[in-house]
Amino acid sequence: MSKKTVKTTTSHGKTPLILASTSRHRQALLRRLGLDFEVAAPDIDEASLPGERPAETAVRLAEAKARAVAPRHPDALIIGSDQVADLAGEAVGKPRDRAHALEQLRTMRGRTVLFHTAVALLNARTGLCRNALVDVASTFRSLDDTALEAYLDREQPFDCAGSVKAEELGIALFTRIASDDPTALIGLPLIRLTDLLEAEGVHPLPVAG
Repeated sequence: MSKKTVKTTTSHGKTPLILASTSRHRQALLRRLGLDFEVAAPDIDEASLPGERPAETAVRLAEAKARAVAPRHPDALIIGSDQVADLAGEAVGKPRDRAHALEQLRTMRGRTVLFHTAVALLNARTGLCRNALVDVASTFRSLDDTALEAYLDREQPFDCAGSVKAEELGIALFTRIASDDPTALIGLPLIRLTDLLEAEGVHPLPVAG
C-alpha cells in the first residue's frame, strides 16, 4: 500500500489529528465527530502471531497502525483501528479469493461471530497510547448458497474480515447484532474513540470554561 496523506474539511484545535487508515468507511465514521483530520496509510504486517487470540490481534494491530505513521507525524494524535472476526475462538480473516469467501460464509451461517474492534489513540509527541476494545456479537442468518452467491456478486467483500461488508449489504447477513458501541461493526467505535479523545483534551462537543 502506498503512503499518502489526504486532508479533510472540518476543524478542531491545534494538535493535528491523523487517521491511520485509508478505509473510506472509517473516514466517513470519523467525520461524524466534526473534527479536522488527515488520513495516512499505515504499512504493517497484519498477520496474527502464533498463539495470539483474536481480540489480542485486534488490539495489537490497532496500536501498530498508529505507531507506523507516527514518524511522519511526530506532533499528532494518531488513531489506529483494527477488526478481527472470531468464530468459537478462531480468527476469521480476509478471504483469499471468492471460493474462500463462500466457504467462510457457509461456516458462519446460523452461528454467532464476535467482531473484535480495537481503537488506539497515540500521542506521538509523548509516546502514550490509549486503547479500547469493543465486541460486537453478530448472529448470522441461515442463508442458502444462492443468497450467499448473490451477496458476493454484489459486494465483492474480499478485503473484509470474514467476507462481511457490514456497511453495505452485509448487514442483511445478520438476524441480530449486540454491542454497546454500534459503529464498531463498521470498523471504528466512535463512543470509545470519543472517550480516548477527551482524555487527550480533544472534545467533539463544546465544553464549558
